[in-house]
Amino acid sequence: MTETSGPDSASKVHYHTVRIADVDIFYREAGASTAPVLLLLHGFPTSSSMFRNLIPRLAASFRVIAPDYPGYGFSGMPDRSSFSYTFENMTNIVEELTRKLELGRYSMYVMDYGAPIGYRLALRAPEKVQAFIVQNGNAYEEGLREFWDPIKKLWQDPTPENRSALNFLVGPEATKWQYQNGVSDLTLLDPTTWTLDQLGLDRPGNGDIQLDMLYDYRTNVPLYPEFQAFFRKFQPPMLITWGKNDYIFPPEGAAPYTRDLQDVETHLLDTGHFALETHGEEIASLIERFLTQRG
Repeated sequence: MTETSGPDSASKVHYHTVRIADVDIFYREAGASTAPVLLLLHGFPTSSSMFRNLIPRLAASFRVIAPDYPGYGFSGMPDRSSFSYTFENMTNIVEELTRKLELGRYSMYVMDYGAPIGYRLALRAPEKVQAFIVQNGNAYEEGLREFWDPIKKLWQDPTPENRSALNFLVGPEATKWQYQNGVSDLTLLDPTTWTLDQLGLDRPGNGDIQLDMLYDYRTNVPLYPEFQAFFRKFQPPMLITWGKNDYIFPPEGAAPYTRDLQDVETHLLDTGHFALETHGEEIASLIERFLTQRG
């Protein structure tokens, strides 16, 4: 019997680990090696697992790659004494992964933390960026509203007291809330999501890693004008699929993109922070159409 590749072979997801900067970096990959590349960059407190349904759905049209950052998902979690958990370092890791995989040009799906990581990457190699899909990912100060007030307090005054005041954000109730807030039909949510995320957060030392990242988010805000200048200069096509009921990154963060971009399409979805959990098929169809139309 000879093995044949059927139409579903491209949709098979492969799970890899590669060594980058002395850290094991896990990533999911599907699709033909010759297909247009879509790089999926996850948020907090999750991992590439947030794209588990999207990856096979898009793999017939794209080469889809979704890494876990250090300290997230199935990637290594080096000690804070040997690895700085910063957005700059996360960008270094993702950039090196694109080199190892020899990605010439790619589009990026950026969500939450994935937005500043993806935009930092774009500043380094603008010629490689074909398009953006933005899902609850911020590049404008209008999008940093009430949720961020206690985090901003830590930025302004990094005392142990202000840091410990954020410990609730790595607890199980907050993790579950991130998925449920703003969702009208909770029966659409798979509890595996927040359960898996919490397992990662509960690893010894991971809570401090997450607080390091929350504190370092302050370094993204001064880069917002640079991100916006990038948009104005290079005009990447942008599809915005935003959960409009998100309290963390509310829709006020989605609107300003139209100030700087000419080819931008916005869809405000009736859901919360993790829009893929309730609107995955709708988002997948929008991505397929949007990227295919733009070659």
